[in-house]
Amino acid sequence: RGFYDKRMAQEVSGDALGDEFKGYVFRITGGNDKQGFPMKQGVLLPHRVKLLMSKGHSCYRPRRTGERKRKSVRGCIVGPDLSVLSLVVVKQGEQDIPGLTDTTVPKRLGPKRASKIRKFFNLSKEDDVRKYVIRREVQPKAEGKKAYTKAPKIQRLVTPRTLQHKRRRQAIKRRRTEASREAEAEYKQLLAKRVKEAKDKKIERRRTSSMQKSASA
Repeated sequence: RGFYDKRMAQEVSGDALGDEFKGYVFRITGGNDKQGFPMKQGVLLPHRVKLLMSKGHSCYRPRRTGERKRKSVRGCIVGPDLSVLSLVVVKQGEQDIPGLTDTTVPKRLGPKRASKIRKFFNLSKEDDVRKYVIRREVQPKAEGKKAYTKAPKIQRLVTPRTLQHKRRRQAIKRRRTEASREAEAEYKQLLAKRVKEAKDKKIERRRTSSMQKSASA
């Protein structure tokens, strides 16, 4: 009852659920009504509606490209017609919830990016990141085979080869810039020469025409 008229993404105190949830704060993330229709964020109604949905909408998966379909969804306001309400623990209370807050599940994978490994282990730029990468043990499915360790391929790792590639790219860029500059200078020189030739030709033509006119007069 403490959840009635609350919307999805709202935070609710867990005191209404009983003494074992005292001090807990939960966020409503969704739910289903008694017929199994899911709650949809943004539909501000406490009942079911039919909406025209397309690709990208929640509660709908198109079967064909560009397909749109009218589907039934439950509004995002909590009411008595819900059979399931999904919650997320935002703040932990006084007592542990068995199977949820009493156990800590370790992260399966460590950081993969070089800068994130440095941050995780508080390393300096001089330290070799490859020595600190977190490895995990893999148990083979086949019997009699030894267990082996796996480590992720470190991304954005600065090595002599990457620096060499960078220098090569920069050198190519520099060469291209110089070549284009030289080509531009050559083109401008040629253009100036052509313009001068055209000008001289025009002056020559005028001179000959004026000489012909004076001779005929």
